[in-house]
Amino acid sequence: METAKGAGATGRAPGMTDVARVAGVSAQTVSRTLSGHPNVRAETRAKVLAAVEQLGYRKNSAAGTLSSGRSRTIGVVTLQTTFYSRVTLTYGIEQAARAAGWSVVTASTESLDTSVVEAALTRLADQGVEGIVLAIPLIRVSPRIEQLTRSLPTVTVDGSRTAASEVVAVDQVEAARLATRHLLDLGHETVWHVAGPDAWLDAQSRLTGWQETLEAEGRAVPPVLTGDWTPASGYRNGLVLARIPEVTAVFAASDEMAFGIVRALHESGREVPGDVSVVGVDDIDLAAYCSPSLTTVSQSFTEMGALAFRHLLRHIEDPAAGPEPASVEPRLVVRASTGPVAGRTG
Repeated sequence: METAKGAGATGRAPGMTDVARVAGVSAQTVSRTLSGHPNVRAETRAKVLAAVEQLGYRKNSAAGTLSSGRSRTIGVVTLQTTFYSRVTLTYGIEQAARAAGWSVVTASTESLDTSVVEAALTRLADQGVEGIVLAIPLIRVSPRIEQLTRSLPTVTVDGSRTAASEVVAVDQVEAARLATRHLLDLGHETVWHVAGPDAWLDAQSRLTGWQETLEAEGRAVPPVLTGDWTPASGYRNGLVLARIPEVTAVFAASDEMAFGIVRALHESGREVPGDVSVVGVDDIDLAAYCSPSLTTVSQSFTEMGALAFRHLLRHIEDPAAGPEPASVEPRLVVRASTGPVAGRTG
């Protein structure tokens, strides 16, 4: 037996994406060929079967259950996290898919390293999914990721971009503008910012929107503080902000960080909003019930997940259709954590 037969370049058993690469077709075409779909050209079928023989590929159980080349299953690549936004986005995808009679398989990654993302995409393709939602904030994509997202219909959210994918996103620059503009309209001279992690596109876009808004108004742009989306990182940054007397307004890149900031300010003897106004982003459920209730920029992750599924389904059903990027508009929700500068009533 040839040494290349039955193993990929990494020593693992060959998968559907390996067959697709050797045959020069998409993983979806491999899936349809192996399940006996009638709408596969004889020439294409021959290429796929030759690649199967060359690699010694054996269909897995998921591929073997396909009927007429259709699994009615999509894959979702997401980060391994308990962040509200990730959980709610995935719920939105699953809810919309279930209503349409589709199943969802999730591959979570522990990091944004491209090799880890490549492995997640490959696992999903080998399970016979018909399309993928790439729900991670990739700033850079590898040639292998580009190849995988070309072989299967793909929709990206969280700002990721690949050459072959459709994009569903929230205008995060606008979200930051809404928050910053609100605070300036209340009479604050400038707005401080606690940003999210540098590796996240959403964090970068919110930082850009904040900075551009201040610059457009001729306001001073304070030094940026950075957190990791967690309340604990907001708390740490809040302790720093509490020691700066000129701080009267803070825009936090997430509600969870905003909660930590409010706690730190309170413990340091600075009232919210009497001394410092605070705005978050996301409008998670707790935002309306904390004390003081949090002014925030709302973005519906459930709606975004449903929209991502609908666009993916359209792409699956009509591969020749052109891309239709879509966006969910952010909305400012004013609550009790913001107010005029101390001594000013309007």
